[in-house]
Parts: sequence; structure tokens; C-alpha cells
Amino acid sequence: MDKVMVFGTFDILHPGHLDFFRQARKYGDYLVVVIARDKTVSKLKRTPLNSEEKRLHEVEKILFVDHARLGYLDDPYKIILEERPNTICLGYDQEFFIDKLESFLEKCGLCVIIKKLKPYKKNQYKSRFLKCDRNNTLFVDKDNL
Repeated sequence: MDKVMVFGTFDILHPGHLDFFRQARKYGDYLVVVIARDKTVSKLKRTPLNSEEKRLHEVEKILFVDHARLGYLDDPYKIILEERPNTICLGYDQEFFIDKLESFLEKCGLCVIIKKLKPYKKNQYKSRFLKCDRNNTLFVDKDNL
């Protein structure tokens, strides 16, 4: 089995996330999605709109996802040792987590392919540009473009 792993917040699921999962799944036959914890997201970005449990539940419903789980608060790399992926796919704009990824893999003696995936309509579906109204309708927040 070729296991692929991705990481992210996945707060408001949109077509860009679905494309990200679809692209990642092409690199293996089993896709593991690691959902960032609320405290981690709040520390690195902003407070998520949806709880980690809600985000996990929504990602679990996606056809391309074989397994979704929450990351660890104390060590973001620990999950890699548990899951032992063959490939880790990163978003085109992923900034957090990757700075020490290669050195971690090398230190642990893990041979993991790292792939940077292509953007999907780069500015249209970037999560920080999206908002939901009271009816949970997704729209582009043009003030943040």
C-alpha cells in the first residue's frame, strides 16, 4: 500500500481543498489527512470558525480521504512516525510545519517523498479570502483580496 499524507486546517471546505485531496490521492492508494488542532491554528493563523471535531467530521466524509485524524499539540511530526507515509503532499502555499520537515525525516531515517501540489484557482479559493454568511453560504470576501 502506498500511503499519502497531507496536513491542514480545512476550516471551510471548498473546491480548492477537494482538488488538493484529489491531487494528493494520485500519489498513492491510501490518503491520510491530518487536521490541525484548534490551539495550533489559533497560535499560527487565527481562531478557526469550526471546531477541530467538526473539521475532522467534515473531512472524513470526503470520497478521496481514506483516514482523517487530528494532529498532536506537542509534536506536529509525531504523527508521521505513527502513520509511516510513503509520500507527504504539501499545499502550494503551505508555510507552517514544512521548515523542519526534511531534517526530521532525515534524522528519523525515513525515506518519504515530499510533493508540492499545484494551486486550484489560486486566489479564488484561498481560505483566507473566504467567508460564510449566516446560512453557511460560502463567498469570496473581496475586502481581503
